[in-house]
Amino acid sequence: MESQTSSLANQMKHRDREMVPKFLVQAMFGLMLASLLMVSYAVYTNVPHSGVPAASPIANERAITLVGSRDRAAGVAVLDENGSEIAHSTKNKSGFIDVMWVSINRERVVQRVTSNDPIRLVRRQNGHVAIIDPSTNWTFELVGYGKDNVAAFARLID
Repeated sequence: MESQTSSLANQMKHRDREMVPKFLVQAMFGLMLASLLMVSYAVYTNVPHSGVPAASPIANERAITLVGSRDRAAGVAVLDENGSEIAHSTKNKSGFIDVMWVSINRERVVQRVTSNDPIRLVRRQNGHVAIIDPSTNWTFELVGYGKDNVAAFARLID
């Protein structure tokens, strides 16, 4: 019985060593090193950013305040300049409002901003919608997040 147990233990030891082949681990670290070298080169030589949306002037703007809680059922309310609710994250496929509220609050925590000052919702001349938080100088271009997600904010400015 003991020889059968030790034989099984040896098989398991051998199997565990081969679960992730050595060449895959080396390839992973090689890719990490290559990425680090490329980013370092780009930063050191001031290579211009690519894939960044072209700057476009603001065509329309609205100040809004996001008020909510971490409770998913309660959601996040969007208030206009007068404090009236103009949208809610639980209505009309507007769950992305909740996502942006979390992102804005996270940036404010990182920058130690404790107020809930209004943010700027802007439509640029090229048609893109962006959220600008003047209290943190954070800008979030709503490009590539899906039609319904962008529409949750776009309909507030139209």
